[in-house]
Amino acid sequence: MWTIAGTLRPVPAADRLDLVPPPVAAALGALTDADRVSVVEIDAALADTAEFCAHYGVPVEASANCVIVAGKRGDAVRYAACVVLATTRADVNGVVRKRLEARRASFAPMDEAVARTGMEYGGITPIGLPADWPVLLAPEVAAAPELVIGSGVRGSKLLVPGAVLAKLPGAEVLDGLGRAIG
Repeated sequence: MWTIAGTLRPVPAADRLDLVPPPVAAALGALTDADRVSVVEIDAALADTAEFCAHYGVPVEASANCVIVAGKRGDAVRYAACVVLATTRADVNGVVRKRLEARRASFAPMDEAVARTGMEYGGITPIGLPADWPVLLAPEVAAAPELVIGSGVRGSKLLVPGAVLAKLPGAEVLDGLGRAIG
């Protein structure tokens, strides 16, 4: 079923909820398309995109990264998840800042991102985030037939169609979100 899996052997995520943290397991249980999400166990030391793709033979173009952004206006802080292809970077100071109606936007500090998501840094996924957070998707992510994304922990990855991510609570496709690197 997965043409992007390289040397990995994906299994239905619902069959291996032990490979994801509690917020992700709960979200997968509530997801109408959960049967379209698979999970793979990986070496946590190889969780970073470049090392992961090289070691397991997964195309970097089929990998997406989820970053947590904090937008500030006065004393108010709003959080959002941004999901972009690994070959791009999120336009935090332009597109995301405007969407959050913030004066300043930046990547959320690691300890804050971990505490607020219940996930491990370097493995954060858009599945299972707080319900009031927008999940901002680059159009290329939403349109992708197959993607590898974080699972909420560094020791596994999820394989999912972009269309499933586009149906997540709070999901919005945002033009210009992913910018070319370089």
